[in-house]
Amino acid sequence: MTEALRDIAEDCTMVGGTLLLGADRATTPNTDLLQALLTLQHLTGEAIAAVVVRQRAQDKPLADLAPIADLTEDRLRKKYNPRLVDRALATRRRPQPATTAHHTAATDAPTLRRPGQRLSCALNRMKNGSGRSQRQIAQIMGVDESYVSRLLSGQRALSWRHVKAICEACGTDPERMKPLWEAAATIQPSNNDDPVRYLHTYLQGLHYALGSPASEAITQHTISADDLHHALHGPGVPDWPVIDRLTLALQSVPAIARPLWRRARLAAEK
Repeated sequence: MTEALRDIAEDCTMVGGTLLLGADRATTPNTDLLQALLTLQHLTGEAIAAVVVRQRAQDKPLADLAPIADLTEDRLRKKYNPRLVDRALATRRRPQPATTAHHTAATDAPTLRRPGQRLSCALNRMKNGSGRSQRQIAQIMGVDESYVSRLLSGQRALSWRHVKAICEACGTDPERMKPLWEAAATIQPSNNDDPVRYLHTYLQGLHYALGSPASEAITQHTISADDLHHALHGPGVPDWPVIDRLTLALQSVPAIARPLWRRARLAAEK
């Protein structure tokens, strides 16, 4: 149930980011905004069901949740049958990253991607740039080629051991991919990491995953060239609106970058 909740939370973040992006553009069709809102409403319903079943699985009283949900304990028990909820969550379809093809084509807005997709893009770019084939990487890692294919395509969850092995096989410092992997794995940065450098590395990873676009392709998103360089390389940490616009331009979700920015800003102000 915890894994299902993580998936739903990630979907909420992705759809919420798309909604934020659309709401910021006057040209966004209201149909797209409504679709995003209804998707969030559906995701919220799935998450509530998962939380109620999780409460029961942990042998905790439904009475604790009843006043929050504004339902009676008996109604919670009947409405969220564990067997039916488990079946629904096992077969749920995750929302697509884009709102609609028409909206993307009409407004030229970036399509927001999940953290796992950003990591997969970055690792595939790294592999292609290294000149190594999947077979060669598999041989170095001592695994089957099909296993590497599933890792790079996102069909199989990547552990940090996998990421390190792929990076080392491609001759790349694994630390460059660490913030992207931790975002995908919903792992908080270590206290040993420099918060400012960590934020820069995360943003550099998003930039790399998108294909290292030229500054001109990013600065059209109301970001100056100086702000772009400041965000990616420092010194220090720019204001949140800069990071917000940059993460959207790099097809990521601002909600993921915000706690990293806040942590870096506090460290920079000491």
